[in-house]
Amino acid sequence: MELAFEARMLIDGRLVEAQGARTYDNVNPATESVIGPVADASTADMERAVAAARRSFDETTWSTDRAFRKSCLQQLKDALDKHREELRPQIVAEVGTPIGLTFAIQQDTCIDDMQWDIDLIDGYNWEYELGNHEFFGLNSNRLVIREPIGVVGAITPWNFPFMLNLSKITPALASGCTVVLKPAPDTPYAATWIGRLVAEETDIPAGVFNVVTASDPAAVGDVLSGSPLVDMISFTGSTAVGKHISARAADTLKRVFLELGGKSANIVLDDANFAEVLPGSGMVCMHSGQGCAITTRLLLPRSRYDEGVEMVKAAFESFPYGDPTDYNNMAGPLINARQRERVLGLIEKGKEEGARCIVGGGAATQFDKGYYVQPTLFVDVDPDSTIAQQEVFGPVLAVIPYDDDDDAVRIANNSRYGLSGAVNGGSLERAVSVARRIRTGTIAVNGGQWFGPDSPFGGYKESGQGREHGVAGFEEYLETKTVGLPAT
Repeated sequence: MELAFEARMLIDGRLVEAQGARTYDNVNPATESVIGPVADASTADMERAVAAARRSFDETTWSTDRAFRKSCLQQLKDALDKHREELRPQIVAEVGTPIGLTFAIQQDTCIDDMQWDIDLIDGYNWEYELGNHEFFGLNSNRLVIREPIGVVGAITPWNFPFMLNLSKITPALASGCTVVLKPAPDTPYAATWIGRLVAEETDIPAGVFNVVTASDPAAVGDVLSGSPLVDMISFTGSTAVGKHISARAADTLKRVFLELGGKSANIVLDDANFAEVLPGSGMVCMHSGQGCAITTRLLLPRSRYDEGVEMVKAAFESFPYGDPTDYNNMAGPLINARQRERVLGLIEKGKEEGARCIVGGGAATQFDKGYYVQPTLFVDVDPDSTIAQQEVFGPVLAVIPYDDDDDAVRIANNSRYGLSGAVNGGSLERAVSVARRIRTGTIAVNGGQWFGPDSPFGGYKESGQGREHGVAGFEEYLETKTVGLPAT
């Protein structure tokens, strides 16, 4: 597959190199070969981008001209539509994602879903009256106005980079904010390609949208999260980094949206149709388990535990993984060598703590190159053990037995995370009753899927703050102004 990547950043309307023309190599995780160079920003580059975003918000009509914003964002969506087939091989190469996923959540549906936020520009209730109210003897009307919050720093991870870039920048720009996007160092092209199309194929004014890439995310990220010129940080990534960003942002009391880690539980009730539910359990290995909302804990009733384990074992043994350019594979490599070693270390920890590993359990040695890990199945897992509590972010499933519904709910909620989950049962009413007791931001019942551009997504507890997508996600980027008027 030929690659047409963009190595430059977008700052203040221009595609530019980094200060001193510094670059770093973008590496293909499936082949360990260099895809190409990308600009390696300095803190000064980030400061230029922030200043440009601040100026464009304060001095242009972007924040107030909704018709113009809608036209510009439609241009961007149309450009992404036109260049889908050029973008697809880039995403596969730098992310290591199976190519089949680019026809869904890794690319195509993300472009399609932009239309929801674009259309919301006209459909949103930007102003409304509260009516008259007497206060201190005066009768006044009140007007509520929703306004863009200002400059947004968007910081995105490497697992679903293109989707998460669009999930942040589309509502932020549609709301009237200006944006500085800092992608993960492992997946810069999913951001720089958007920057190129903004510069070359849209009328988005200079400084409204900026892309800054860097090999050291901490240094430039700290500039972004700590800058008094930035009004909001929208971050998706690990809980540890989210806490650091919150601490940095606290000095300027900027708004922080966080979509963080997860350790989601899939509860299979004793009246479920195991033959329908469990053969699909291998899908936790999709994209090598590199997803925050994946249900990486499987809770099976003790009364049917052995039966369930055998079905899950068969699903893991037959799960197709390998070359991400092969349409038959549902998983490719992990993103880099560091992540592979981290996952392998947690697998060894699971063995040390007494869980039984009955499928996989190590690096995939059949490949000459690439950061591959075998689909790994642990059973008889202690709910308090490391692999039941810590987010692995690899193709690893922990199977935990439970006694009854109350026990299942207790185990599912026994986590510092609360991002997602699932409940499967023969009775929909019973399954929904159990789902209502799970402390998570999203949950699937009997195969029903919650994801969509209009569906609020986010977590409880240490899985984050705020919501992405839907009206709730759009309003993350808005301030509320209340105006007192003479009574009418």
